[in-house]
Amino acid sequence: MALMITDECINCDVCEPECPNQAIYLGPEIYEIDPNKCTECVGHFDEPQCVQVCPVACIPVSPAHIETKETLFQKYLRLQSAG
Repeated sequence: MALMITDECINCDVCEPECPNQAIYLGPEIYEIDPNKCTECVGHFDEPQCVQVCPVACIPVSPAHIETKETLFQKYLRLQSAG
């Protein structure tokens, strides 16, 4: 399940450097998450780091990108081999 950033984002800049997959970037108005790179930190941490540091709790699971832990781990492995 890739995460997403809602329009409640205040552009505080704390989430982007926490992402181990570099999936978070500044979009036209707010930060966004690339679902092809988001593994919810599976393979890196026990909890999504962006969610942990977000002061306004605007990073829920994206209903458009439902994935199992195994799928997220496979994505993590793909990203690591590509890097």
